[in-house]
Amino acid sequence: MSKQAKRVALAYSGGLDTSIIIPWLKENYDCEVVAIAADVGQGEELDGLREKAVATGAAEIYIEDLRHEFVTEYIYPTLRAGAVYEHKYLLGTSFARPVIAKKQVEIAKQTGCDALCHGCTGKGNDQVRFELTFKALAPEMEVIAPWREWSIVSREDAIDYANERQIPITASREKIYSRDRNIWHISHEGGILEDPASEPEEAMYMLTASPEAAPDTPEYVEIAFESGTPVAVNGEHLDPVPLLERLNEIGSRNAIGRIDLVENRLVGIKSRGCYETPGGTLLLAALRELEALCLDRETAHYKEQIALKYAEMVYFGQWFTPLREALDAFVNSVIAPVSGSVRLKLYKGNVIIAGRTSPQTLYRPDLASFTMGASYDQRDAAGFINIFGLPLKVQALTRG
Repeated sequence: MSKQAKRVALAYSGGLDTSIIIPWLKENYDCEVVAIAADVGQGEELDGLREKAVATGAAEIYIEDLRHEFVTEYIYPTLRAGAVYEHKYLLGTSFARPVIAKKQVEIAKQTGCDALCHGCTGKGNDQVRFELTFKALAPEMEVIAPWREWSIVSREDAIDYANERQIPITASREKIYSRDRNIWHISHEGGILEDPASEPEEAMYMLTASPEAAPDTPEYVEIAFESGTPVAVNGEHLDPVPLLERLNEIGSRNAIGRIDLVENRLVGIKSRGCYETPGGTLLLAALRELEALCLDRETAHYKEQIALKYAEMVYFGQWFTPLREALDAFVNSVIAPVSGSVRLKLYKGNVIIAGRTSPQTLYRPDLASFTMGASYDQRDAAGFINIFGLPLKVQALTRG
């Protein structure tokens, strides 16, 4: 690195890594640090953040409320796409990074910064997500990644560095989990989770009740959608942020949304993490059921292929790319008729479908019923099967 940066914009969370980065930047770059924190729904984690940043040496601190933008421009498009990474992960950290990095670039330019900095390790996905956003929105700016420069090699080393400089942190050797929280989810990594054979301890979970502690009676929730976008819960129309908060409350008390995943990172390493996504799990389950009513077979099956690619691109940090935008255009087109309501029955971690209705439904009782009627002539099936099975018949006759 040139170490010529004089004013550095740091993506700041107040966690262990970014807490020690402010003094490290000042010691090693002799620069001013502009700390930029994004409110993406992490709640009380923002308490005291301004005072902490200044106390550790930040020249300025910006705390930006990005919750509405996060939900409407990142969460909802990914939800409509049906994107899930490796069967389980609802991408809570993945799509939070581009909205944070975008605001970081905006403030960096407004405040005269000549470099951008993040606290991501050199082993993880987040470094890619931040830096691809930087390349897309501020290719001229220098990027500083302390984890790729300093001699700190573990969270224990980082804790020692903080203690030596009397930097207040919440992490400890006994509380070693690395977490990321926003309005969509919370992730847990590190500690005993680094052994895939170990069962997560109940004390690790922070959002959801355990199945054992969840209510003994089921709870029903009805979610309404307009063109694939959630608009109401139990008949009450809500703005995007309070709607997701409401579903988080309902899902959490019913133990909804816990997953334990061994995933393939972009850098080629397998990692193990646990995630809690209560409201998101309800939204995805409901929207899938509504799509089953409203989309024809060919469109629905092709959308599944798009969902896989979309999830991969979000996970890999490729948000600000022409292809991701093009996939959005496809999704928005095909999901236009997906409107209606889905009723879910929640019980001790289980999401059970309890009914779905749509004014755009393609489900025809006269066709689906076992009772034979005028809408479907069974005799047509014989010719269809003959044509559909013709290649098999020819192959069998040829091989004798």
